Amino acid sequence: MASLPPARRRRLRTWAPTPHSTNDEGRLRAVSSDGNDPGLRDLASNDYLNLARHPALLEAAGAAMHEQGVGSGGSRLVSGSRPVHQQLEADLSTWLGWQRVLLFPSGFQANLAAVSALADRHTTVLADRLIHHSLLVGVQASGARLKRFAHNDLNHLERHLQQVRTNRPNQPLLVLSESLFSMEGTSPDLAGLSALCSRFHAQLLIDEAHALGVLGPGGRGLTAALAQPEANAGAGVTMVSGTFGKAFGSGGAFLACDEALGERLLQTSGAFRYTTALAPPLAAAALAALALIRSQPHWGQELVAKAEHWRDAIAAAGWPRPGGKGPILPLLVGDDQAALDLQQQLEADGVLSIAIRPPTVPEGSARLRLVLHRQQSDDTLALLLRRLKATRHP
Repeated sequence: MASLPPARRRRLRTWAPTPHSTNDEGRLRAVSSDGNDPGLRDLASNDYLNLARHPALLEAAGAAMHEQGVGSGGSRLVSGSRPVHQQLEADLSTWLGWQRVLLFPSGFQANLAAVSALADRHTTVLADRLIHHSLLVGVQASGARLKRFAHNDLNHLERHLQQVRTNRPNQPLLVLSESLFSMEGTSPDLAGLSALCSRFHAQLLIDEAHALGVLGPGGRGLTAALAQPEANAGAGVTMVSGTFGKAFGSGGAFLACDEALGERLLQTSGAFRYTTALAPPLAAAALAALALIRSQPHWGQELVAKAEHWRDAIAAAGWPRPGGKGPILPLLVGDDQAALDLQQQLEADGVLSIAIRPPTVPEGSARLRLVLHRQQSDDTLALLLRRLKATRHP
């Protein structure tokens, strides 16, 4: 640890939400600050739809806590399964168009379970170079052989697939990608990706954690756009993982798949079997969030439009236009210390955006990860632009 450069050293900071109405974009205050501190405008959290403190979620979580307890007290296969778990799984299955949904306490855990269910030591896994760490840990735990392809580069993936099929015609294959990459804000060509997997008889696991609730038809994620009339879900996709800790404003996660895979998970997944079930208040809040998202399908579309406006404004300020579509806008800086300096300057201006440095992102690509929310105000954009115009882009 002594050799860790100061600009790479992480520091744990604790934040408290400031009181705000449901019409306010919300602010976060460092607990070490003055109690009268109005807080920083939040451009850091993944609460894309501002649901974490929505009255419907607070009410649902409170009712579940009083009726069912704070924790479930056991795994789903012992005594921890509650009616709210069953209802959330059923409603998600209907909304997403998958035959089976299983809940997990965290997205990391769900991804471990997903890869373990789809790969073993006989499998070759082809993974986008920028996939989430949880998926890589899942590959390592499965014992599968790992190959990486360049970010969102289907030509590179095709060459890998062709090579494996030529050298090992019967090799089980699994491809891993995300529908919205959390640090890049970019998305793959999912139609092309699923077509490649079908052509080479490869399974396809898509992590929809950051897209769900915002992108795709009705906020159902980008895999929903692949649905065929005769299919139950995204054509060419084997399994989808998603979380409730982002656009849903709650906590926990799920896997969605066909009936056969769902039964395999139930019978064989240690990550599902040997863990305490998702806390009932979190499940109830996620269920309330799902009802809101289904009733307000325009929320995601409006957030995407807002994000496009911000991208245009950042480019007009002389900075590279953030790639992709959706609420994640990476502001590329390059140098670790320069990214930290810009974070501190924005905090002095009243805006919170966290500097993301290697190894979370590739070497030389430190950045500020700007995260937009449904109720983000134009005032926040004005504060950001004022600082960007005053700061020379590296």
